[in-house]
Amino acid sequence: MAAAHEELAALDPKLARVIAAVDAELIAARRADRDRDRFVALCRIIVGQQVSTAAARTIWGRVEEAFDGPPTPGQLVKPDAEERLRACGLSGRKASYAIGIAEAVVAEELLLDSLDAMSDEEVVEAVVAMRGLGRWSAEMFLIFDLGRPDVFSGGDLGLRRGIQIAYELDEMPSPDEAVAIAERWSPHRSLASLYLWEAVHANPR
Repeated sequence: MAAAHEELAALDPKLARVIAAVDAELIAARRADRDRDRFVALCRIIVGQQVSTAAARTIWGRVEEAFDGPPTPGQLVKPDAEERLRACGLSGRKASYAIGIAEAVVAEELLLDSLDAMSDEEVVEAVVAMRGLGRWSAEMFLIFDLGRPDVFSGGDLGLRRGIQIAYELDEMPSPDEAVAIAERWSPHRSLASLYLWEAVHANPR
């Protein structure tokens, strides 16, 4: 890990300033805090869409309480699953998305055990095939839950804001511009993303 931080700093002096200002132990904790259960990880991404982190945590806590732990695909394909999920605070649409993922797993249309052997782009294709999960969701899944080292999401507003901070730009770069800038951080773009998010947390508007 230390070598990756040093290599990343050497790749870009502007990002190096961000790296120097952020506690590396905090970055390590962010990387370690991920779901090993792929189904749970995808469901939590659904729960977290368009709500605050605190609200998502609260809702997920209710889900775990309602299902006596993280729900399994078998539990979410039962007839009462949507009602139980909505009682926990999920919208009808989010409940249907989570159930859709469960149905795909049960039907073996989504093979969770095979994801680790797939390339990043193959994982993206598998994830976006699920209703309610787009490319951004797939990229967050790659970074946080599969632990892939070289992923960057040009569509993430926080990363674009982080680049603006690191590069002292008057405006945020466009998604395409952000992706182009991030090319110089390969093969450590996931680590760079973690630093950029921390830069945003440290410089709220």
